[in-house]
Amino acid sequence: MKMLTNAVGRKIPQEVNGQKQTPFLGIGKLRPSGRKAGAPIRTCADYPPDGNKVVKNLRTALEKAGLKDGMTISTHHHLRNGDALTNMLFDTIKSMGIKNIRWFPSASFPVHEHLIKYLKDGTIHHIEGSMNGPLGRFVSEGNMKGVGILRSHGGRYQAIQDGEVHIDIAVIAAPTADTFGNATGDRGPSACGLLGFALADSIYADNVIVATDNLVPFPCVPWQIQGNNVDYVVEVPSLGDPSKIISGTTKVTRSPDRLLIAQYIAEFVEAAGFIKDGFSFQAGAGGINLAFLQYLKEKMKAKGVKARFVRGGSTKYLVEMLEEGLTDYILDGQTFDLEGVRSMRENFNHINTSPFTSYNYHGKGNFASMIDFVVLGATEVDLNFNANVVTHSDGYLLHGIGGWQNCLTSKCTILALPSFRDRIPVIVDEVTTLVGPGELIDVIITERGIAINPNRKDLLRAVKGSGLPIKKIEQLFEEVNQICGGKPAKPLLNRDKVVAVIKWVDGTVIDSVYQVEKE
Repeated sequence: MKMLTNAVGRKIPQEVNGQKQTPFLGIGKLRPSGRKAGAPIRTCADYPPDGNKVVKNLRTALEKAGLKDGMTISTHHHLRNGDALTNMLFDTIKSMGIKNIRWFPSASFPVHEHLIKYLKDGTIHHIEGSMNGPLGRFVSEGNMKGVGILRSHGGRYQAIQDGEVHIDIAVIAAPTADTFGNATGDRGPSACGLLGFALADSIYADNVIVATDNLVPFPCVPWQIQGNNVDYVVEVPSLGDPSKIISGTTKVTRSPDRLLIAQYIAEFVEAAGFIKDGFSFQAGAGGINLAFLQYLKEKMKAKGVKARFVRGGSTKYLVEMLEEGLTDYILDGQTFDLEGVRSMRENFNHINTSPFTSYNYHGKGNFASMIDFVVLGATEVDLNFNANVVTHSDGYLLHGIGGWQNCLTSKCTILALPSFRDRIPVIVDEVTTLVGPGELIDVIITERGIAINPNRKDLLRAVKGSGLPIKKIEQLFEEVNQICGGKPAKPLLNRDKVVAVIKWVDGTVIDSVYQVEKE
């Protein structure tokens, strides 16, 4: 495997799975050219005149779509760990004797451990999407035949529209759909809120299959996926377990250290002058971020201010802000709990969005850069403010990128994280895997203090005299290493074996993930 060095000094493969790669050139340095990809032109003469596209089962739909060896099959992740359809899909593909599939999910979850046997037997050649939980461990240990590719949510949309990834067959899990293929996620027994991550798939794939466990008469309204883009509709007994569709992270932390971090975030954004009428923000669904929202609400009420919009992943805490009049809109990218699903169904100002509007870097602007501040997490941050969200300090690939990279273009990017986990420092001299360049990361907030990127002199001026525990990142690094008994040993990696690559938001390769050598 021939390796190249990119603009941040990381070694990346010249080719991945037979496709030539462009090394990361720097922020904003790549200027794309050409035109967007497109799906094949179809004619209504080839579809039922009564609009009924229902076929008897998933196998029939795949046969009609022309499934063959080496194709690219896409799925989406709104069903999260409750997803049964993807496992059912690959059981069907296996039964058809098909090999070397490129699986292109918007994300995977531990429930997809079921697919490891298909990675072993060659049914699936490789994964281009997050490799979480057991799949991440399997890939990290060098067991996958091909090389994995991780993209942000916006990067996935970019790859589809730019023609970097051509989807042969998209399989869309739809909690409610009609016989024509119009589909929505905000209602039905498996309601998940929205289907935005499947939007690009529905527009650009050669063949689109909608699978539903709640088939309704035409028209299904409101539709999030348009039936005009759908080839076949399949009714299945169940898309999955609704109790597991809801994210397991949507609980406010009770840890005193993490509550202190949440308090510091709220105090920082207040001191920096962000809490004012018409501001906007995004915060994730983790325990620290949810606690931060409670502190933020108190400050907003005390000041009598309202946000113009908040970006989701929505949770009941964002819904409370909307319904209490603390924000005009929720612009939702994915829904993390049942209150979010209810709100999307009932509240006119709870808007479902997609990576095209929110995150796509190869568009005419996107929502991410319009946000005043965003609060994110990380697995590691280094002394140059570079951050990692996909591997842990042991080198194992256990998380996806999600919308994390895309959010780094906000006006102020805040990483909120404990200074160590399991006695292992989170602030390190160099991140194991570089996912976000330090020049885009403005503030690190831990329970032991706040580090502001020296390039953000405006923020340093704004919080001067605030009483907040502002420290240099080097100081935090030294303090944490003393607590943890010194710097931990670096993971043992096989630098001759790349198991996955990390794409930047523009489709260039920013880093490689190496095989973990078992001790």
